[in-house]
Amino acid sequence: MNWIKRVDQFLAKIEMVFLLLIVLVMVFMSGLQIFLRKVFNVGILWGDIFLRNLVLWVSFIGASLAAREGKHINIDLLTRLTPARWRKIPKTIVYLFAIFITALLTRASLTFVLDEREFGTTIFSDIPAWPFQTIIPIGFALMALRFFFNLLLLYIDPQEPEP
Repeated sequence: MNWIKRVDQFLAKIEMVFLLLIVLVMVFMSGLQIFLRKVFNVGILWGDIFLRNLVLWVSFIGASLAAREGKHINIDLLTRLTPARWRKIPKTIVYLFAIFITALLTRASLTFVLDEREFGTTIFSDIPAWPFQTIIPIGFALMALRFFFNLLLLYIDPQEPEP
């Protein structure tokens, strides 16, 4: 049980550092683009494309952290209507479904990234797109792992039932 929490906390720390660095780069690049356009009437040609790709990274890292905290988008009407002592059943079903879907999305997105690599898709000039897209399968895999951890912790580390 402890190892699950330690691995989860370690991943969260790494994700938070990446998130912080990416957001700082995004703020700097956006500010630089605005400054260059207003003052010199020019901009960095690849700047907007780069920022769009960083938004993708922020989104997937944020989704993984949301899954960790249980703050991802979900429909939990069944859980809310179920008496406290039976709530593990719908939560288990939801977690299993989420694991299944995110695992499928991991596989599909990995195929997508490998195809992009094989076909030589570029984002600007000769810069390949696939390295920027690797966050898609990584993000889905992290979400699947987080849902799996949440499922394990549901049975290993029971918490106070929600009202």
